[in-house]
Amino acid sequence: MNSEKVSQSVELSALKPGLPLHEQISHWIETKIDEGVYESDQKLPSEFQLSEMFNVSRVTVRRALQTLESNRIIYRCQGLGSFVGKGKTRQPLVRLTDFMEDMHRAGMEAKSVVLSMGVVDATAEVAEQLGLAEGQKVFQLDRQRLGDNQPMAMDETWLPFAYGQLIESVDLGNRTIFSILEQDYEIPVMRGCYQITATSASEMLAKSLQTHEGDALLLLHRIAYTVGDKPIFYQRRYYRSDSFAYEMRLDRVENEGQATPQPFDETPIREIVPIFHRK
Repeated sequence: MNSEKVSQSVELSALKPGLPLHEQISHWIETKIDEGVYESDQKLPSEFQLSEMFNVSRVTVRRALQTLESNRIIYRCQGLGSFVGKGKTRQPLVRLTDFMEDMHRAGMEAKSVVLSMGVVDATAEVAEQLGLAEGQKVFQLDRQRLGDNQPMAMDETWLPFAYGQLIESVDLGNRTIFSILEQDYEIPVMRGCYQITATSASEMLAKSLQTHEGDALLLLHRIAYTVGDKPIFYQRRYYRSDSFAYEMRLDRVENEGQATPQPFDETPIREIVPIFHRK
């Protein structure tokens, strides 16, 4: 099948309903490769053609192709386009997701309650994480995150002022920062950095999470980046420890028979899955 002749429109909702658009597109392309529609070293439809086929922005298509490339399913040549790889090699399935995506995968309805939002002076910690000067104006957003109408998490989020302005007038009860930036402004969220620690509930956190002051909480420090490694936000997310956990899936890579262990070509972590517990 010649990729230049592809013109049919594809209804994404019929493919993988509920998943983000870029994941649906990457899944569709991978399925076509598995079916032999696209063969090894064959050129895929262009970003423009794919955006027309799926009726989405080219930013969404580009992110889908980046996922396939990182999994070594396709390769891209500057100025020529994307091509099917010689053989699929699975890379670690560790992804950057937002709260609503996590809730959907857990089969739960996600909602958010905005507790406060506005412009503040960046503290030393926030400024360092966002690459700003201490005292510089940033946008702060505090939200209670619900799963099936039960408190699951509490978010404290700081954004550079330019990004904060973009989300200020949007309904943040039913949309995430990721979806607003990517879908409304075509600002891709490229990568993130997590640090997981433990803490105890303050009086304010205990009230928001409907738990008791001093109870153990799981604390995630999250930074998300766009193109050029520009920080989009710094976030502290507090989870009830009785409602949330991470499950890590790993592969064992053997160094059997080798006097000195050899460096691994890829991380043995296959997937880190958020697990939510209904009360």
